Amino acid sequence: MFKTWGLALIYLGAAGLFYFYGDSILAWLKQESNPLLVTGMAALIALFPVLPYPVVGGVIGAAFGPVMGGAVTWAGSTLASLIMFLFVRYGYREWGSRLLQGQGGLARLTAYFEKNAFLAVLFARMIPFVPSIVVNVYSGLSRISFAAYAAASALGKLPAMLLFALVGDHLAGDPKQIFVTLGVYVIFLGMVLALYKLWKDRTV
Repeated sequence: MFKTWGLALIYLGAAGLFYFYGDSILAWLKQESNPLLVTGMAALIALFPVLPYPVVGGVIGAAFGPVMGGAVTWAGSTLASLIMFLFVRYGYREWGSRLLQGQGGLARLTAYFEKNAFLAVLFARMIPFVPSIVVNVYSGLSRISFAAYAAASALGKLPAMLLFALVGDHLAGDPKQIFVTLGVYVIFLGMVLALYKLWKDRTV
């Protein structure tokens, strides 16, 4: 009971901090030049998702450029996913189970995990409609190894994190390039969805 209430208080406190000081945090991200500090803050924001992460990625991209900004955004998001995975697997499995109650499609997700957990996580990361926290918690409760989860998450997050940084960089420089970037991403996403459908039809 104490562990559950303690977790709730920590979460509410951090969420409140990001909510009330969101503008100041975004301003700090624009000005801070140390990528390690920005990566740490990005990970905290991803763990307590009050601020939209695409906005955070865009701010980081505008500050650091598309390459470094994409790397920092990706590293922060991936680090947050790994922390949540370990958090659920080694301390808060009951909390994770309650969080997943009522989530639709878990039976199908279980079938995909049984066939190939690595590909299940990889596709879930690449498809933006799947909530990240559901993937984190479900993976922590499953039998997937930490190494496979880390690799699939890291690879699957790359396209979206690079997109956020590129959009932010274009907004700060040449906004017209945003349409080209979004067009390329839409084509990429279409290919991912086609591959996912093919794999799903063969899995179930």
